[in-house]
Amino acid sequence: MCRILIVEDDRALSRGVALALGQEGRQLAAAHTLAQARRELESGAPDLVVLDVNLPDGSGLDLLLQLRAESDVPVLLLTANDLESDQVAGLELGADDYVTKPFSLAVLRARVNALLRRGRREEGPAELPPFSFDFRRMAFSRDGVPLDLSKTEQRLLRLLVENRGQVLTRERLLEQVWDGGEFVDENALSVAVKRLRDKLGGAPIRTVYGLGYTWEETK
Repeated sequence: MCRILIVEDDRALSRGVALALGQEGRQLAAAHTLAQARRELESGAPDLVVLDVNLPDGSGLDLLLQLRAESDVPVLLLTANDLESDQVAGLELGADDYVTKPFSLAVLRARVNALLRRGRREEGPAELPPFSFDFRRMAFSRDGVPLDLSKTEQRLLRLLVENRGQVLTRERLLEQVWDGGEFVDENALSVAVKRLRDKLGGAPIRTVYGLGYTWEETK
């Protein structure tokens, strides 16, 4: 059973998040303070944590730091829209994703589902014959022959593979591959995709014109 811990002091929002994420096979636990969250963690490690940064008894970033010292459980941060510093600090401390308030519960649910899928896939290398991608060890190969990928190409590949079958918009790729993407020439994405295609040779990376790119799932 998948267990999700929601750490959010706004009780109405916490209930809304629980309603959005609740489905068969998931156990949801709620905490409204850092102290409550730590007690919940003592009762067992969750499969994912939804963590508000601003809590009554301290910063959620302190809990994130504690989590990263103990485990690699996926953490999705809830941050205030005007506090970019929280987003940057959270990602640098090891958060896996974030959404800014106010946010759509549908978007939050999609982000959580993606993180849970990523966790399942990271249990071992992604075997997509003729490719093998081990994102934990950063080891990549085609037909057993190692591939030398740049850090940018590794991040791009990871997003495409972990979200295979889905169209990733250019905006999302620019933001996540280049840590925000504000000062990146949009042409950089096209160049990175071309280089990745050239290095992989025959990878099912399809351009969805007007939208972005997708790693097509083969039947």
